[in-house]
Amino acid sequence: MFLPRPLLRATLRPSLLPRPRLFASVNAYSTGAEAAKPAPPEHLNEKETAIFNKLSAALEPTRLEVQDVSGGCGSMYAIEITAAAFKGVNMVKQHRIVNEVLAEEIKGWHGMQLRTKAA
Repeated sequence: MFLPRPLLRATLRPSLLPRPRLFASVNAYSTGAEAAKPAPPEHLNEKETAIFNKLSAALEPTRLEVQDVSGGCGSMYAIEITAAAFKGVNMVKQHRIVNEVLAEEIKGWHGMQLRTKAA
């Protein structure tokens, strides 16, 4: 069977293909004792800011991005978070931790895109 070279590569080695960026910007910050708790980025709307603040308070992330990907209606969010609280914890448990923190908010959502990583 003959497959064109790009299709063959995508079929056999998907890890070589570029991944699309989920977020337009990434806000990295330090949460060490020398650093003050950062304010949410100015581009976040009211609901995104509330999610950002709740996750910041509960998990003290080193990287956090919250974006409404529902077109502005607030029914679906993309969240990318890196935190020391995730160290030694598998991905399913990391997602459960975030779900517990945002339990009340999630009740009103259609869905959530979640990426977690240990710091």
